[in-house]
Amino acid sequence: MSVTTPDPAQERAPSAPAGLRSGTLGTADIAFFVVSAAAPLTVMAGVAPLAILLGGIGAPVGYLVAGLTLAVLAVGFTTMSRHVTHGGAFYAYITRGLGRPVGVGAALLALIGYNGMEIGVYGLLATSTQDTVHALSGSDVPWLPVSLAGLLLIGYGGYRSVDFGAKVLGVLLVAETGILVLLAAGVLLKGGAHGLSAASLAPGNVLVPGTAAVLAFAFAAFTGFESTVIYRREARDPERTVPRATYLAIGFLGLFYAFVVWIAVQAFGDDEVVAAAGEDPAGLFFTAISTYVGDWAADLMHVFIVTSVLASLLAFHNAINRYGLALAEEGVLPRRLGRVHPRHRSPYVAGLAQTVLGAVVVTAFWAADADPYGQLLLWVNTPGMIGLLLLQLLAAIAVPCYFRRVRHQEGVLRTLVAPIAATVLLATAIVLVVGHIDLFTGASPTVNAVLIAVAPTVFAVGLLLAWWLRRRRPRVYAQFAE
Repeated sequence: MSVTTPDPAQERAPSAPAGLRSGTLGTADIAFFVVSAAAPLTVMAGVAPLAILLGGIGAPVGYLVAGLTLAVLAVGFTTMSRHVTHGGAFYAYITRGLGRPVGVGAALLALIGYNGMEIGVYGLLATSTQDTVHALSGSDVPWLPVSLAGLLLIGYGGYRSVDFGAKVLGVLLVAETGILVLLAAGVLLKGGAHGLSAASLAPGNVLVPGTAAVLAFAFAAFTGFESTVIYRREARDPERTVPRATYLAIGFLGLFYAFVVWIAVQAFGDDEVVAAAGEDPAGLFFTAISTYVGDWAADLMHVFIVTSVLASLLAFHNAINRYGLALAEEGVLPRRLGRVHPRHRSPYVAGLAQTVLGAVVVTAFWAADADPYGQLLLWVNTPGMIGLLLLQLLAAIAVPCYFRRVRHQEGVLRTLVAPIAATVLLATAIVLVVGHIDLFTGASPTVNAVLIAVAPTVFAVGLLLAWWLRRRRPRVYAQFAE
């Protein structure tokens, strides 16, 4: 169904209701939320060794390719953000471009995607904390209390003001990137294992059978980058701040990921790094920093992995709260979820609901005697990751559809060429991720089939919800994403 589009001047009319703290976040603040959600240290120490194992020394290029692909997507949706000033971000863009039914489906995809990405990570918080405590003291701690304590801590962070969250994330992000920079400095100063090499960039080392798996890991490492637009209401000069923060986050992550993976290759040598990753993937970065900096730095890296996970949780929690707020204002979710704290100006009811949901899921996995990493993290994260990739794909498709129907003065490169290119590249990324799903989950084919089906099923439920709203609540349907 097509959507009647209002005049562009009306599109730009202020839409932020009283409540959220407007004019608070600058470019760096918003970028902190996005980069922290990606958890650079956790991705590098926990996932990059697998990328090296599967893709060889050309693995760094995979992260550059993923970053360039998402930068192309950003061209279209940041252009659209100047015309559609709505707190629902991607689902609002998709609604304006592809119609209300698809928009409602996208809204549910956003909820399942961000919730999946956050709640699953409480399993990673538990195992990371267990590993850190064991490495530093030799003691073992149960995982459920760690996860529940994390839920309370993150819930409090979301309850406080958004600028409080930005400051916390800024400190934690400096810590986790700083330890990786320290590793890089040690490797560069000592010239690596056998002298520094540029062999990682050679086409013969990049175009190998394992490159597809590397790209799947690389795209997953950027999950949540699009959340810059969610903070539009709270941004200073959003027409400039949001695009700048988006490009800053993508550029930093793409270059930083590629650089750090290349550093890992140099630390062990072109001929030895794949074998080292195969022998001890979980310890690859710890071994490297112990060798080139010292054991004390490895202990510090253990601690900063825990804070990296906490930063990621807080960033995703804030994004979920704002999507919940927007949908409550739409009337799709209960209106109570749209309440904003009078002092902190945070969507605290949506945050409380998300915290309770997280506690229920975490406790259910514990009661089922599930593994916090192999099942809570991987089985809950994977549908979330697929859901957010589908959300990005729908947004890319929506951009040219929207600009084809409204008057504008934007260039064809931004409104047609870049979005079409992003559509092709993102569709390829989704195929790669789904085709290598066993690398993400380590589960049986049956479990993998269920995990893959979650996001499309949620989207289909969204289409049915849109049909129900149109018949039973026509006013809510008519005003959706307006």
